[in-house]
Amino acid sequence: MNPISIEGMTPAPTDEEAAAIGAALEILWPKPKTVDSAPDASQWKFSGRWWNETSTWPVRNY
Repeated sequence: MNPISIEGMTPAPTDEEAAAIGAALEILWPKPKTVDSAPDASQWKFSGRWWNETSTWPVRNY
């Protein structure tokens, strides 16, 4: 986390307030994320589709 200066705050926070501010920033500041080079492949996306099932309809012969 980048150091944040509290010298410009007026009135100056007490040590307890400064610790609370630091803890809040640590919890709430977004953490850097690593980007995956390839998304996870799903195995379910082509299974169980209704158009893959065999049909009970008669075959069209025209």
